[in-house]
Parts: sequence; C-alpha cells; structure tokens
Amino acid sequence: MNPFESAASLNMQGQYNTANTHRYSVILPTYNERKNLPIIVWLLAKVFQEHELAWEIIVVDDASPDGTQEVAKELAKVYGEDKIVLKPRAGKLGLGTAYIHGLNFCTGDFVIIMDADFSHHPKFIPQFIKLQQAYNLDIVTGTRYRSTSTPSLSEARPGGVHGWDLKRKLVSRGANFLAATVLSPGVSDLTGSFRLYRLPVLRHIITLTQSRGYVFQMEMMVRARALGYTVGEVPITFVDRIFGESKLGADEVVGYAKGVWSLFTSV
Repeated sequence: MNPFESAASLNMQGQYNTANTHRYSVILPTYNERKNLPIIVWLLAKVFQEHELAWEIIVVDDASPDGTQEVAKELAKVYGEDKIVLKPRAGKLGLGTAYIHGLNFCTGDFVIIMDADFSHHPKFIPQFIKLQQAYNLDIVTGTRYRSTSTPSLSEARPGGVHGWDLKRKLVSRGANFLAATVLSPGVSDLTGSFRLYRLPVLRHIITLTQSRGYVFQMEMMVRARALGYTVGEVPITFVDRIFGESKLGADEVVGYAKGVWSLFTSV
C-alpha cells in the first residue's frame, strides 16, 4: 500500500497550523511584459501576504524595449527593494540561462518558477506549498492534464487550459504524449513551467541541464527523476496570456522533438 494514500496520511493534511518559516523566491523571466508585470506582482504579493509567507520576486528582464524594467523599478518602490529585485540582462539569452541568472540572487530556501504573462495564477502556490510540506517533496510541478494531485491533496481541482485554439491544444498534448512515451518521466505535464523547487535541488539539476528554450523544462523534470528527487503534481488551470503575443513558434516545436530524442539517448 502506498503510504501517501493511507487514511492516517490523508487525515493529517492541514490539521496542524504550525508557522511556515521558509522563504520563497519567485524567479520571473520577462521580455516585453510591461502590462502584465504589475498584475502578476500584485497577485503574488496578495497570496504571500494572506498566507503570512516570507517572499521575494526576482525579475530577470532580457532588455525589453517596451519599458518592462522601468515598471519593475516602480514596483520596487511600492513593495520594497527587498521584495522586488530587478536583475536585467543585456539581451534575449534564453529561458534556462534566465533561471541560472536569477538563482544568483535568491535568498529563499524554496524557488518558484512561473511565467510573468498571467498564464500561471498565483492562487495555486499555497497548494504547491501544502503538498510539498505534507510529503516532504523536492519538487512540485503544476499540471494541466490531471484531475487530482499526486500524492493526494484534498482541495485540488481538475486542471485545464483556457484560451488556446484546437491546434495549440493538440500540439501541447502531442508533445507531452511523445515525451511520456519515449522518456517515461512519471509526470503528466513536462512542458509546463509553473514549479516549486527546493533551492539546492534546483541548483543541482540546472547545472546538469543542457537544453535551452522550451526543451529546458522537459529536461529539468527528466533529470530530476533520474537523480532520484521526489516530485509531486498539482492540477492548475492555464490561461493564455492577456497582453502580448505567444513566443512559441515552429522552430520551438522542431527543437522540442529533437530534445526528446537527445534525452532518450543520453539520460
């Protein structure tokens, strides 16, 4: 019997209201997110404050021409420079290196990675944290493709996607099916980018990860499993970006397929 699913384990969830003494660092890679950044920061601050959690947001901006950095500086004045930490880069250098750059400035013992375009709602973060604490997990990842969390969490609701046309849904489903069939990673949503990591775990995995772009997220999860780290999943609802355009193109799709093959032959 799985001890995570025992009656004793399920009954213990949420019974003890001990204070959470951890600090959570959010890394937000941005490019042309001037309109979205104030919204996502407000929502993040609201969630952390309501749950009395210590937090900071590391904004890694890749020289956005739309004034994203100026907005981040104004937000730092509102919330405090210890809460909103702007660490820009010289240009578009890739998602993986954005996380590596942001890690250099994290002071928390847990790191949350997510999109700044409002695709990932911060309301799911408390569920990530609760699942991590209930089962002492190394990683919790959001999934669009499960109806329940794994291990079990009573308040989890079915995940899903809103705002995508049929073509993009099929591409995403197909990408995850391909990776699941070839790599057997043990998670349902390899291409998602809404996750909670223990800081040392993220540092370890990211030093071994070779991919860039959209393959990066997949490789991170595959390597985490190969290294023996524990991973949980929380269903999330993914909403297509409010402002701006999606950065996913044909080159990324081809690169993803190549990435699956590369991981199959090397990990």
